Amino acid sequence: MSNSSGTGTGRLKSHVPNRFVLVMVLCLVLLALCVCASLAFGSRPLRFHELMDGLFRQDVDSYTANIVRKRISRTVFSLLCGAALGVSGALMQSVTRNPIADPSILGVNMGASLFVVCGIAFWSISTANQYIWLALAGSAITAVFVFGIGSMGRGGATPIKLVLAGAATSAALGSLITAIMIPRSYVMDQFRFWQVGSVGSASWSGIGTFVPFLLVGLLIGFLVAPALNALALGDDTATGLGVRTGKLRFIAALAGVLLCGATTALAGPIGFIGLLSTHVIRLILGPDLRFVIPMSAIAGAIILTIADVGGRLIGSPGELEVGVVTAFIGAPILIIVAMRSKVRSL
Repeated sequence: MSNSSGTGTGRLKSHVPNRFVLVMVLCLVLLALCVCASLAFGSRPLRFHELMDGLFRQDVDSYTANIVRKRISRTVFSLLCGAALGVSGALMQSVTRNPIADPSILGVNMGASLFVVCGIAFWSISTANQYIWLALAGSAITAVFVFGIGSMGRGGATPIKLVLAGAATSAALGSLITAIMIPRSYVMDQFRFWQVGSVGSASWSGIGTFVPFLLVGLLIGFLVAPALNALALGDDTATGLGVRTGKLRFIAALAGVLLCGATTALAGPIGFIGLLSTHVIRLILGPDLRFVIPMSAIAGAIILTIADVGGRLIGSPGELEVGVVTAFIGAPILIIVAMRSKVRSL
Protein backbone atom coordinates (compact mmCIF):
# COMPACT_ATOMS: atom_id res chain seq x y z
CA MET A 1 0.00 0.00 0.00
CA SER A 2 3.03 2.25 -0.07
CA ASN A 3 2.08 3.75 -3.43
CA SER A 4 -1.46 4.43 -2.39
CA SER A 5 -0.82 6.09 0.92
CA GLY A 6 2.65 7.47 0.62
CA THR A 7 4.08 10.87 -0.24
CA GLY A 8 1.03 12.01 -2.17
CA THR A 9 -1.35 11.66 0.70
CA GLY A 10 1.31 12.99 3.01
CA ARG A 11 0.64 16.41 1.48
CA LEU A 12 -2.86 16.33 2.92
CA LYS A 13 -3.18 18.53 5.95
CA SER A 14 -2.51 16.61 9.14
CA HIS A 15 -4.71 17.88 11.92
CA VAL A 16 -5.95 16.18 15.06
CA PRO A 17 -9.51 17.23 15.90
CA ASN A 18 -9.59 19.40 19.02
CA ARG A 19 -12.05 17.09 20.76
CA PHE A 20 -10.35 13.82 19.82
CA VAL A 21 -8.68 13.14 23.19
CA LEU A 22 -11.83 14.07 25.13
CA VAL A 23 -14.02 11.92 22.88
CA MET A 24 -11.58 9.03 23.15
CA VAL A 25 -11.60 9.18 26.95
CA LEU A 26 -15.39 9.44 27.12
CA CYS A 27 -15.79 6.52 24.71
CA LEU A 28 -13.42 4.35 26.73
CA VAL A 29 -15.31 5.19 29.93
CA LEU A 30 -18.62 4.39 28.22
CA LEU A 31 -17.10 1.16 26.90
CA ALA A 32 -16.10 0.15 30.42
CA LEU A 33 -19.63 0.90 31.69
CA CYS A 34 -21.08 -1.20 28.86
CA VAL A 35 -18.87 -4.12 29.85
CA CYS A 36 -20.03 -3.85 33.47
CA ALA A 37 -23.67 -3.64 32.39
CA SER A 38 -23.29 -6.64 30.08
CA LEU A 39 -21.86 -8.71 32.91
CA ALA A 40 -24.35 -7.59 35.54
CA PHE A 41 -27.70 -7.38 33.74
CA GLY A 42 -29.80 -9.96 31.98
CA SER A 43 -32.67 -12.32 32.61
CA ARG A 44 -31.00 -12.94 35.99
CA PRO A 45 -29.62 -9.65 37.43
CA LEU A 46 -26.59 -10.18 39.65
CA ARG A 47 -25.55 -8.60 42.91
CA PHE A 48 -22.09 -7.09 43.27
CA HIS A 49 -20.63 -9.95 45.33
CA GLU A 50 -21.98 -12.51 42.85
CA LEU A 51 -20.32 -10.61 40.03
CA MET A 52 -17.01 -10.53 41.91
CA ASP A 53 -17.19 -14.25 42.67
CA GLY A 54 -17.68 -15.09 39.02
CA LEU A 55 -14.90 -12.78 37.86
CA PHE A 56 -12.17 -13.32 40.42
CA ARG A 57 -12.88 -16.52 42.38
CA GLN A 58 -12.33 -19.52 40.17
CA ASP A 59 -12.91 -21.85 43.13
CA VAL A 60 -16.55 -20.75 43.33
CA ASP A 61 -18.81 -23.03 41.28
CA SER A 62 -22.19 -21.53 42.04
CA TYR A 63 -25.00 -20.96 39.56
CA THR A 64 -24.48 -17.19 39.53
CA ALA A 65 -20.71 -17.52 39.11
CA ASN A 66 -21.24 -19.67 36.03
CA ILE A 67 -23.68 -17.09 34.66
CA VAL A 68 -20.98 -14.44 34.98
CA ARG A 69 -18.42 -16.63 33.18
CA LYS A 70 -20.84 -17.25 30.35
CA ARG A 71 -21.50 -13.53 30.10
CA ILE A 72 -17.77 -12.83 29.84
CA SER A 73 -17.49 -14.66 26.53
CA ARG A 74 -20.72 -13.07 25.34
CA THR A 75 -19.46 -9.59 26.24
CA VAL A 76 -16.09 -10.10 24.55
CA PHE A 77 -17.81 -11.42 21.44
CA SER A 78 -20.21 -8.47 21.41
CA LEU A 79 -17.36 -5.98 21.64
CA LEU A 80 -15.41 -7.65 18.83
CA CYS A 81 -18.43 -7.95 16.54
CA GLY A 82 -19.39 -4.31 17.13
CA ALA A 83 -15.84 -3.16 16.35
CA ALA A 84 -15.77 -5.22 13.15
CA LEU A 85 -19.13 -3.92 11.93
CA GLY A 86 -18.23 -0.31 12.80
CA VAL A 87 -15.02 -0.41 10.76
CA SER A 88 -16.72 -2.33 7.94
CA GLY A 89 -19.37 0.38 7.67
CA ALA A 90 -16.76 3.16 7.61
CA LEU A 91 -14.79 1.39 4.88
CA MET A 92 -17.85 0.71 2.72
CA GLN A 93 -19.03 4.29 3.00
CA SER A 94 -15.59 5.52 1.99
CA VAL A 95 -15.09 3.12 -0.91
CA THR A 96 -18.52 3.78 -2.41
CA ARG A 97 -18.60 7.46 -1.33
CA ASN A 98 -22.09 6.66 -0.12
CA PRO A 99 -23.16 8.12 3.27
CA ILE A 100 -25.78 5.41 3.80
CA ALA A 101 -23.67 2.39 2.87
CA ASP A 102 -23.80 -0.44 5.40
CA PRO A 103 -23.30 -4.21 5.08
CA SER A 104 -27.00 -4.84 5.71
CA ILE A 105 -28.22 -2.08 3.38
CA LEU A 106 -25.99 -3.16 0.48
CA GLY A 107 -27.10 -6.78 0.71
CA VAL A 108 -23.76 -8.15 1.90
CA ASN A 109 -25.28 -9.73 5.00
CA MET A 110 -27.93 -11.48 2.91
CA GLY A 111 -25.28 -12.86 0.57
CA ALA A 112 -23.49 -14.37 3.54
CA SER A 113 -26.79 -15.77 4.78
CA LEU A 114 -27.52 -17.48 1.47
CA PHE A 115 -24.16 -19.23 1.39
CA VAL A 116 -24.50 -20.33 5.00
CA VAL A 117 -27.98 -21.78 4.45
CA CYS A 118 -26.72 -23.55 1.32
CA GLY A 119 -23.90 -25.01 3.38
CA ILE A 120 -26.33 -26.25 6.03
CA ALA A 121 -28.74 -27.69 3.44
CA PHE A 122 -26.36 -29.28 0.95
CA TRP A 123 -23.08 -29.89 2.79
CA SER A 124 -24.28 -30.33 6.40
CA ILE A 125 -21.86 -27.75 7.80
CA SER A 126 -22.03 -27.08 11.52
CA THR A 127 -18.74 -25.54 12.72
CA ALA A 128 -17.74 -21.89 13.09
CA ASN A 129 -14.78 -22.34 10.74
CA GLN A 130 -17.05 -23.67 7.99
CA TYR A 131 -19.56 -20.88 8.54
CA ILE A 132 -16.87 -18.22 8.21
CA TRP A 133 -15.48 -19.34 4.86
CA LEU A 134 -18.91 -19.71 3.30
CA ALA A 135 -20.08 -16.37 4.69
CA LEU A 136 -16.96 -14.62 3.36
CA ALA A 137 -17.52 -16.08 -0.11
CA GLY A 138 -21.18 -15.02 -0.08
CA SER A 139 -20.33 -11.52 1.17
CA ALA A 140 -17.65 -10.97 -1.47
CA ILE A 141 -19.74 -12.19 -4.39
CA THR A 142 -22.74 -10.12 -3.30
CA ALA A 143 -20.64 -6.98 -2.80
CA VAL A 144 -19.19 -7.27 -6.32
CA PHE A 145 -22.63 -7.94 -7.79
CA VAL A 146 -24.33 -5.00 -6.03
CA PHE A 147 -21.54 -2.58 -6.94
CA GLY A 148 -21.66 -3.79 -10.55
CA ILE A 149 -25.41 -3.31 -10.81
CA GLY A 150 -25.24 0.04 -9.02
CA SER A 151 -22.55 1.27 -11.41
CA MET A 152 -24.62 0.72 -14.56
CA GLY A 153 -26.19 3.58 -16.42
CA ARG A 154 -25.55 7.31 -16.41
CA GLY A 155 -23.61 8.73 -13.51
CA GLY A 156 -21.96 5.53 -12.35
CA ALA A 157 -22.34 4.21 -8.80
CA THR A 158 -24.46 6.88 -7.12
CA PRO A 159 -25.58 6.41 -3.50
CA ILE A 160 -29.24 5.95 -4.39
CA LYS A 161 -28.49 3.41 -7.14
CA LEU A 162 -26.29 1.38 -4.81
CA VAL A 163 -28.96 1.31 -2.10
CA LEU A 164 -31.63 0.29 -4.61
CA ALA A 165 -29.34 -2.41 -6.03
CA GLY A 166 -28.67 -3.65 -2.50
CA ALA A 167 -32.36 -3.69 -1.62
CA ALA A 168 -33.29 -5.58 -4.78
CA THR A 169 -30.48 -8.05 -4.30
CA SER A 170 -31.44 -8.62 -0.67
CA ALA A 171 -35.05 -9.33 -1.68
CA ALA A 172 -33.96 -11.81 -4.35
CA LEU A 173 -31.52 -13.58 -2.05
CA GLY A 174 -34.12 -13.69 0.72
CA SER A 175 -36.50 -15.47 -1.65
CA LEU A 176 -33.79 -18.00 -2.51
CA ILE A 177 -33.13 -18.64 1.17
CA THR A 178 -36.82 -19.25 1.80
CA ALA A 179 -37.05 -21.58 -1.21
CA ILE A 180 -34.14 -23.64 0.12
CA MET A 181 -35.46 -23.82 3.69
CA ILE A 182 -39.15 -24.56 3.17
CA PRO A 183 -38.78 -28.20 2.06
CA ARG A 184 -36.04 -28.83 4.64
CA SER A 185 -37.36 -28.38 8.16
CA TYR A 186 -34.05 -29.33 9.75
CA VAL A 187 -32.37 -26.45 7.90
CA MET A 188 -35.05 -24.04 9.07
CA ASP A 189 -34.59 -25.12 12.69
CA GLN A 190 -30.82 -24.60 12.53
CA PHE A 191 -30.93 -21.41 10.50
CA ARG A 192 -33.76 -19.40 12.05
CA PHE A 193 -31.92 -18.57 15.30
CA TRP A 194 -28.79 -17.57 13.39
CA GLN A 195 -30.75 -15.46 10.91
CA VAL A 196 -32.12 -13.06 13.53
CA GLY A 197 -28.64 -11.93 14.59
CA SER A 198 -27.45 -12.67 18.10
CA VAL A 199 -24.32 -12.75 20.25
CA GLY A 200 -25.96 -15.05 22.79
CA SER A 201 -24.33 -18.20 21.45
CA ALA A 202 -20.80 -16.87 21.90
CA SER A 203 -18.11 -19.36 22.80
CA TRP A 204 -14.36 -19.05 23.30
CA SER A 205 -13.71 -21.42 20.40
CA GLY A 206 -15.84 -19.25 18.11
CA ILE A 207 -14.06 -16.12 19.31
CA GLY A 208 -10.72 -17.79 18.60
CA THR A 209 -11.86 -18.53 15.05
CA PHE A 210 -13.10 -14.97 14.58
CA VAL A 211 -10.13 -13.00 15.97
CA PRO A 212 -7.62 -13.59 13.11
CA PHE A 213 -10.12 -12.29 10.53
CA LEU A 214 -10.89 -9.32 12.78
CA LEU A 215 -7.23 -8.40 13.22
CA VAL A 216 -6.46 -8.59 9.51
CA GLY A 217 -9.50 -6.50 8.60
CA LEU A 218 -8.81 -3.87 11.26
CA LEU A 219 -5.13 -3.63 10.32
CA ILE A 220 -5.95 -3.07 6.65
CA GLY A 221 -8.61 -0.51 7.57
CA PHE A 222 -6.20 1.49 9.73
CA LEU A 223 -3.44 1.37 7.08
CA VAL A 224 -5.60 2.59 4.18
CA ALA A 225 -7.27 5.41 6.14
CA PRO A 226 -4.90 8.19 4.93
CA ALA A 227 -5.34 7.14 1.29
CA LEU A 228 -9.11 6.99 1.72
CA ASN A 229 -8.99 10.63 2.83
CA ALA A 230 -7.49 11.46 -0.56
CA LEU A 231 -10.12 9.33 -2.32
CA ALA A 232 -12.83 11.42 -0.66
CA LEU A 233 -11.56 14.42 -2.66
CA GLY A 234 -12.41 12.67 -5.93
CA ASP A 235 -10.64 10.15 -8.14
CA ASP A 236 -8.79 12.77 -10.19
CA THR A 237 -7.45 14.57 -7.14
CA ALA A 238 -6.54 11.28 -5.44
CA THR A 239 -4.65 10.14 -8.55
CA GLY A 240 -2.80 13.44 -8.61
CA LEU A 241 -1.75 12.81 -5.01
CA GLY A 242 -0.26 9.45 -5.96
CA VAL A 243 -3.14 7.17 -4.96
CA ARG A 244 -3.91 4.12 -7.08
CA THR A 245 -7.65 4.40 -6.75
CA GLY A 246 -8.56 1.01 -8.21
CA LYS A 247 -6.12 -0.86 -6.00
CA LEU A 248 -7.16 1.16 -2.95
CA ARG A 249 -10.87 0.47 -3.48
CA PHE A 250 -10.22 -3.24 -3.89
CA ILE A 251 -8.12 -3.53 -0.73
CA ALA A 252 -10.46 -1.40 1.40
CA ALA A 253 -13.53 -3.26 0.13
CA LEU A 254 -11.79 -6.56 0.81
CA ALA A 255 -11.20 -5.51 4.42
CA GLY A 256 -14.84 -4.43 4.77
CA VAL A 257 -16.13 -7.73 3.38
CA LEU A 258 -13.72 -9.69 5.59
CA LEU A 259 -14.97 -7.96 8.73
CA CYS A 260 -18.63 -8.15 7.78
CA GLY A 261 -18.51 -11.74 6.51
CA ALA A 262 -16.69 -13.13 9.54
CA THR A 263 -19.09 -11.35 11.91
CA THR A 264 -22.15 -12.50 10.01
CA ALA A 265 -20.90 -16.10 9.98
CA LEU A 266 -20.84 -16.33 13.77
CA ALA A 267 -23.40 -13.76 14.97
CA GLY A 268 -25.86 -13.71 12.09
CA PRO A 269 -26.82 -10.70 9.95
CA ILE A 270 -26.79 -7.86 12.49
CA GLY A 271 -27.67 -4.63 10.71
CA PHE A 272 -27.15 -0.88 11.05
CA ILE A 273 -24.14 -0.95 13.43
CA GLY A 274 -21.79 0.30 10.69
CA LEU A 275 -24.20 3.05 9.74
CA LEU A 276 -24.88 4.25 13.29
CA SER A 277 -21.34 4.17 14.64
CA THR A 278 -19.74 5.88 11.66
CA HIS A 279 -22.28 8.70 11.50
CA VAL A 280 -22.04 9.37 15.22
CA ILE A 281 -18.26 9.64 15.01
CA ARG A 282 -18.32 11.81 11.88
CA LEU A 283 -20.82 14.12 13.54
CA ILE A 284 -18.50 14.58 16.51
CA LEU A 285 -14.99 14.45 14.99
CA GLY A 286 -15.44 15.33 11.34
CA PRO A 287 -14.63 13.35 8.17
CA ASP A 288 -10.93 12.49 8.69
CA LEU A 289 -10.82 8.70 8.31
CA ARG A 290 -7.61 8.39 10.31
CA PHE A 291 -9.82 9.10 13.32
CA VAL A 292 -13.20 7.95 12.02
CA ILE A 293 -12.10 4.34 11.38
CA PRO A 294 -10.55 3.57 14.80
CA MET A 295 -13.23 5.48 16.67
CA SER A 296 -15.95 3.69 14.66
CA ALA A 297 -14.54 0.45 16.05
CA ILE A 298 -15.03 1.69 19.61
CA ALA A 299 -18.43 3.22 18.84
CA GLY A 300 -19.58 0.01 17.14
CA ALA A 301 -18.54 -2.04 20.16
CA ILE A 302 -20.45 0.33 22.46
CA ILE A 303 -23.62 0.40 20.36
CA LEU A 304 -23.80 -3.37 19.87
CA THR A 305 -23.15 -4.07 23.56
CA ILE A 306 -25.79 -1.54 24.63
CA ALA A 307 -28.25 -3.11 22.19
CA ASP A 308 -27.48 -6.58 23.55
CA VAL A 309 -28.02 -5.47 27.16
CA GLY A 310 -31.18 -3.62 26.14
CA GLY A 311 -32.54 -6.73 24.43
CA ARG A 312 -31.97 -8.77 27.58
CA LEU A 313 -33.75 -6.21 29.77
CA ILE A 314 -36.66 -5.60 27.38
CA GLY A 315 -37.28 -9.31 26.85
CA SER A 316 -36.81 -10.37 30.47
CA PRO A 317 -37.20 -13.09 31.68
CA GLY A 318 -36.19 -14.18 28.17
CA GLU A 319 -34.34 -11.89 25.78
CA LEU A 320 -34.87 -9.95 22.56
CA GLU A 321 -32.21 -10.76 19.98
CA VAL A 322 -29.73 -7.97 19.34
CA GLY A 323 -30.43 -7.99 15.60
CA VAL A 324 -34.04 -6.98 16.31
CA VAL A 325 -32.93 -4.16 18.63
CA THR A 326 -30.42 -2.71 16.16
CA ALA A 327 -32.98 -2.86 13.34
CA PHE A 328 -35.55 -1.06 15.51
CA ILE A 329 -33.03 1.70 16.30
CA GLY A 330 -31.28 1.81 12.95
CA ALA A 331 -34.23 2.01 10.56
CA PRO A 332 -35.36 5.51 11.68
CA ILE A 333 -31.73 6.69 11.65
CA LEU A 334 -31.34 5.43 8.09
CA ILE A 335 -34.44 7.36 7.00
CA ILE A 336 -33.15 10.56 8.62
CA VAL A 337 -29.67 10.19 7.09
CA ALA A 338 -31.12 9.43 3.66
CA MET A 339 -33.35 12.50 3.82
CA ARG A 340 -30.49 14.78 4.88
CA SER A 341 -27.83 13.39 2.56
CA LYS A 342 -27.16 15.28 -0.65
CA VAL A 343 -27.20 12.45 -3.17
CA ARG A 344 -27.13 12.56 -6.92
CA SER A 345 -30.31 11.85 -8.83
CA LEU A 346 -30.81 8.60 -10.73
